Amino acid sequence: MPLPREYEGARLRRKDSGQEQLNLTRRKNRPRNSDLQTDEGNLMPITPTANIWMNGELVPWEDAKIHVLTHSLHYGMGVFEGIRAYETDAGPAVFRLTDHIRRLQDSAKVMLMELPYSVEELVEAVKVTVRDTGLPSCYIRPIAYFGYGEMGLNTIPCSVDVAIACWPWGAYLGDDAVTKGVRMKISSWTRHDPNIMPPTAKTTGNYVNSSLAKVEALKAGYDEAIMLNVQGWVSECTGENIFVGRGNVLLTPPTAAGALRGITQDSVIAIAKDFGFEVREEFLTRADLYTADEMFVCGTAAEVSAVNSVDDRPIPCPGPMTRAIAEEYGKAVRGKVDRYKDWLEYVNEH
Repeated sequence: MPLPREYEGARLRRKDSGQEQLNLTRRKNRPRNSDLQTDEGNLMPITPTANIWMNGELVPWEDAKIHVLTHSLHYGMGVFEGIRAYETDAGPAVFRLTDHIRRLQDSAKVMLMELPYSVEELVEAVKVTVRDTGLPSCYIRPIAYFGYGEMGLNTIPCSVDVAIACWPWGAYLGDDAVTKGVRMKISSWTRHDPNIMPPTAKTTGNYVNSSLAKVEALKAGYDEAIMLNVQGWVSECTGENIFVGRGNVLLTPPTAAGALRGITQDSVIAIAKDFGFEVREEFLTRADLYTADEMFVCGTAAEVSAVNSVDDRPIPCPGPMTRAIAEEYGKAVRGKVDRYKDWLEYVNEH
């Protein structure tokens, strides 16, 4: 359905300049969530780049806009990925790009969303977008969503739009998260049951659950939250998978506990096994975390981050397995380890 004729960019023109001034004043005086956030270390501002890829073409950053009645804005029916491109000796390389785009496609299938682009086309679109930024490294956010034209819960007649944005973004849990570690708490919010929301699909709506838990943890003075499922088993953090060390064994919750199958998690498991560490998927209780010999979390944004306490129970940090895996992961994503060279997809021909 075409946009209303009077719609231009992100706002409707108002003829009454007095009303416009009143609205501007209200927006100016309205408190922002960032005004209420006292821990500046947890703010992650976006640094704009030149363009964003939208539906097959690069659009200037400031023009990458959608209508306020876009379907997914109201109902959370979007799917997305978080990906990183790293600086290497051969130029920017995207870490496990095809695996991420395949997971995006799988998430779309769960949501009965037919993506208008193939995996190969989206892989190339990511490379084009990263190349356009000129950045040596960056964070990448592909998102697919039901667009403007239909309202109501039925998504069958909706169009599907796709966008890819890139920007420079540092370590999600802090630059010293490997050495100093992060403080965690068990959230009062429970992780989705698979028959309520599909936790194995990376959907925008699922992250309401994560956001509630994250903000609760920050306001209580912690760095991150750990979520239990409805049976009380440890599931995952708000955006990271969990690993618990016992001796030379690493334990990680299974997807049956409500955890997203992480691509970084899969990479960490491969690295750990190559070091000779035993890795098992196992249901864990909160007490298993309290008594861990070591503990770390991992994800695209957080990379590998050590945990120094859970619910104020101290955990040795960083443990030997944590340190070894974090160092090897840091080398692998930057093309320094031949064994893992197939994990990198270079933006420029080399």
